[in-house]
Amino acid sequence: MHPAARLALATLLLAVQTLPIQQLARPALAESAQPVANTPLSAAEFEAYAEGKTLSYAQDGVVWGSEQYLPGRKVVWAFTEDDCQYGHWFEEQGNICFVYDNDPAPQCWRFFREATGLRAIFMGADGGTSLSEVAQSTTPLNCPGPDVGV
Repeated sequence: MHPAARLALATLLLAVQTLPIQQLARPALAESAQPVANTPLSAAEFEAYAEGKTLSYAQDGVVWGSEQYLPGRKVVWAFTEDDCQYGHWFEEQGNICFVYDNDPAPQCWRFFREATGLRAIFMGADGGTSLSEVAQSTTPLNCPGPDVGV
């Protein structure tokens, strides 16, 4: 697995572990109930679905982390129990690519709308990482920052 994908996975896992179990166990919101699609979402479709939400993702039932989608294609990502990473996303060759302040290498995914939410497939070297949306909220990520405390 590409180091950037591994970092993204670890951040997602840490962030989702902080969610109440009720959020993880509940079905996706009614608005996300759509038929399974075999066509990747366009940038406009992805933006319309995700903007203003915080989505949590898991692989094979194991939570990776959460990402908050802000206006202007800005994002905040956090693996469970990890610091937040700030970045932005853009479309490139049909992929939705993310660049974070701490890693300038784009991490590109294809997103699909399914009955229970989004499914994302990593388009990097491993080509097989698949994540599923497991929770959705409008609550921002809790990002106190590094080295906060006494």
